[in-house]
Amino acid sequence: MEDINLFLAHAVELEREAARRYEELADSMRTDGNTEVEKFFRQMAVFSRKHLAQAVERGGFRLIPALTPTEYVWPDGLSPEQFDWIGVDCMIDVNNALEIALDGERRGHAFYADIATITGDPEVRAMAQEFAAEEAEHVAELEKWIDRYASQK
Repeated sequence: MEDINLFLAHAVELEREAARRYEELADSMRTDGNTEVEKFFRQMAVFSRKHLAQAVERGGFRLIPALTPTEYVWPDGLSPEQFDWIGVDCMIDVNNALEIALDGERRGHAFYADIATITGDPEVRAMAQEFAAEEAEHVAELEKWIDRYASQK
């Protein structure tokens, strides 16, 4: 990806999708009666919305294009945050919900890290590295939650 505007359009969509997915997981945890994990997922949705706002803000004077679904260049044709949602409903358990969230964060991290590695544009590289670092923090936090709940089995 060699165009900062195109990169920002992808980042905006990825973070919008992440926030939506975290809200869905939070709703599932509320139904499950797990308020602790529900709060965690709601906080992760807030972080995704902050990243979304940062992506828009970083666009500054640039016009971030509104892309159609076919104009996005996603790995495997899907947004990294649009992972397999089969089984995500009010009956999902905590461990599966955390694993699904972790999978999405890992994909998001890989997306940004790959762009940082292959782009020739220094502005895109710097921003992709920054976004990858933020996603790596999310991965680490989810891994902590998974370890905590695995020890409670």
